[in-house]
Amino acid sequence: MRIVPAEAARAGTVRMRLRSPRARRRPPDPPADDRTGLETRYWETHAADLISAGLGTMLRQLPALVGAALRLAWRANRRDTAVALGGNVLAGVFTAFGLLATSEVLASLFAGGPTPGKVRAALPSLALVAAAAGLRGVLLTAAGWAQARLKPQVERAAETRLFELTTRVELTAFDDHEFHDAMRRARDSGVPDSATVVEMTVTATTGAVGVAAPAVALGLLHPALTPLLLVTAVPAGWAALRVARLRYAAFHRLSTARRRKFMLSDLMAERLPAAEVRAFTLRGFLLGEYGRVADLEQRVQLDVARDQTRTKAAGDLLTGVANVAAYCALGGLLSAGVIPLAVAGAAVLAIRAGQTSLTALVQSVNRLYEAGLYFGDYLEFCELAGHRVPPPAGAAPPAGFHRLTADRVSFTYPEADAPALSDVSVTVARGEVIALVGENGSGKTTLAKLLAGLYNPDSGTIHWDGTDLAGIDGEALRQRISVIAQDHTRWPLTVRENIVMGRPAETDRLEAAVAAAGAGSVVAGLSDGYDALLDRRFRGGYDLSGGQWQRIAAARGFYRDADLVIFDEPTSALDARAEHALFERIRRHADGRTVVLITHRLASVRFADRIYVLDHGRVAEHGTHAELLARGGLYADLYLLQASAYQRASDDGDLVPADGAGQAGVGQEVP
Repeated sequence: MRIVPAEAARAGTVRMRLRSPRARRRPPDPPADDRTGLETRYWETHAADLISAGLGTMLRQLPALVGAALRLAWRANRRDTAVALGGNVLAGVFTAFGLLATSEVLASLFAGGPTPGKVRAALPSLALVAAAAGLRGVLLTAAGWAQARLKPQVERAAETRLFELTTRVELTAFDDHEFHDAMRRARDSGVPDSATVVEMTVTATTGAVGVAAPAVALGLLHPALTPLLLVTAVPAGWAALRVARLRYAAFHRLSTARRRKFMLSDLMAERLPAAEVRAFTLRGFLLGEYGRVADLEQRVQLDVARDQTRTKAAGDLLTGVANVAAYCALGGLLSAGVIPLAVAGAAVLAIRAGQTSLTALVQSVNRLYEAGLYFGDYLEFCELAGHRVPPPAGAAPPAGFHRLTADRVSFTYPEADAPALSDVSVTVARGEVIALVGENGSGKTTLAKLLAGLYNPDSGTIHWDGTDLAGIDGEALRQRISVIAQDHTRWPLTVRENIVMGRPAETDRLEAAVAAAGAGSVVAGLSDGYDALLDRRFRGGYDLSGGQWQRIAAARGFYRDADLVIFDEPTSALDARAEHALFERIRRHADGRTVVLITHRLASVRFADRIYVLDHGRVAEHGTHAELLARGGLYADLYLLQASAYQRASDDGDLVPADGAGQAGVGQEVP
C-alpha cells in the first residue's frame, strides 16, 4: 500500500474531524503519578475522547472511518475485501428470505386439517428455509475466511508504508519531538489498529445487515412489527455500550500503574539489571513496589467486574421488560386479527435475531471508533512524513573526490534555544586527516553530520568538489561516505553482517577491515567466528564488551572503503594500548582517503594535518598541533590540562596517570 499525499490528506480528514488541529498539537496536560513522576504517554492521547464519547458521536464519525478503512482494505487486497463485505451483505439477504419462508412454514403448520397434510404443505417452504440457511452459512464462512486473510495483509501494508517513510525522512525529523511522538503513535497504535479498523468495519457491516434483515422481514410481514424490534433491542445495545465504557475507563485509570508494573517487571526479570538487583539487595524493595501496584490493579479490576455485572443485570432486566411489552403488543395484534399466528411466530424469531445483531453492532461501532482514533494518527503521520522526505531528484556526486568545503554554515536543532553551529567554515582535502576537537556541546558531532550530508545547514553551503551537497542525491552521496558514530548501533546481527552492513561480503576485504580495526582477537574469541550472532537474547548469541563493540564498529568504517571516513570518538571504550594502535591504523587508512576524526583525547590528534577547535558552535581556532600549542589558545589550554595528569612520576621514574585522568596513549610523548 502506498498513500500519496493527496490520498493521505483525504484520509486524514477522518482524524481532523475527530479532534481539532489545535487539540492535537496542544493536548491538555496529563496527570502524573505522584510517586513516579511518569506522565501519561502518547498511546493515551485519546483517553478523554474514548471515555466521553457516546453512541451519537460514534455514529457521526462512522461514515468517514468506514470510508478510510475500505480504501485501505481495497489497496491491500481487492478480492478479499469484496468477498468479506459482499458475503456478509448477501448473507443478510438470505437471513431475511429465511425469516419470510419461516412465516410460510408456520402458516402451513397452523392451518386446519390433518397433521400429515399440513406437514406436506409446509415441505416446500421448509426446503426454502434450509436452502437459505445453507447459503447463508456458506457466505458467512467465505466472508470470515476473507476477513481473516485481510487482517494481516492490511497490517503489513500499513507497516510497510510506515517504514518506507521513517527510513527516508530527513534526519532532523527525529530531533523534532512532535514528529517523533507522531511516529510512535502511528507505529505502536496506528499500524495495529489499521487492521482493527478494517476488521471492525466488516464486523459492523455484519451487525448492521443482521439488524436490517430482520427489520426488513418484519416490515414485509406487517409494518407495525418493525418498531417492536427497536423496543426490544435498544436495552441490550445500551448495556453493551456501557460495559465497553467501563472497561476502557478502567484501562485509562490503570495505565500509569501498568507502566510502572512493566518497568518493575523488567527490573526483576531482565539480564542487564540482574547484577545490581543482587548487589544492592533490591529484591524486597522491588517486590514491595510490585505488590503495591498489583494491589491497585486488582482493586480496580474487581470494581469493574462488579459494575459490569450490575450493568449487564440492568440491561437484562430492561430487555426482559421490553420483551414482555413486545409480546403483549404481539398478543394484542393477534387478538385484534391484525396479524395471523404464523406471522407472530416469525416475528418472535426475527426480534430475537435482531437483538443479538444489534448488540454486536453497538460493540463493533464502539471498537471501530476507538481504533479509528489511532488509525487517524497513522494517516496523519503518513501525511506529515511525506512532507519531510527529501526530494528524490538530485545529481550524483562527482566521480572523484578532491575537496569538501563548508562555507559559513549554521545549524539549529528543532525547538532549540540556540544554534548548534554558527558561521562555521571548514576545508577537508583528499588524503588528509582532519581533527575536530572541543568540549562537550561544542558542535563537533553536528558538524560531522553536516559534512556527511545527514543534516542540511540552515545557512551557508557545503560543496563536494564544487558541487553543492544540497543538489546531490542523498543516497548516492552516502554511498561515498562512512560514518562511525560515537553512539554506534549494536546491531543484533552476526559479526559479518555487523561489518559489511548490507554490502556484498568479500572475504579478503572483510579480513583487512578486521585487521585494521584490531578486531581480529574479538572474532577469534568467538566459537562461531564471523557467523557469531551478537545478541544474547537469542539462542547461541554472544555479548561483547564496550571496547570489543568499538573495534567491530571501526571495522565497519574500514570495510566501507569510502572517500570520506568520519570517526566520532572511536576509542572512548578502548584501553590506552588499543587506542594508540587504532589511531595509528586510522592514520595509515587515510592514504588516498579523507578522515575526519572527533575525539576528546588530544594527545592522539597530534598527527592530524589540521585541527579545528570548536567552542559553543563556532571555530575558535584551527591549525596544526604545533601551531595551536604555540598560539596558546583554547587548544593549548585543553591539551596541557590533559597532559598535566601524566606529569606525576612514580618511584622508578616512569610517568603514570593521576587518578581519574584521561589516557594519552601508550608510547606517546607528553610535554
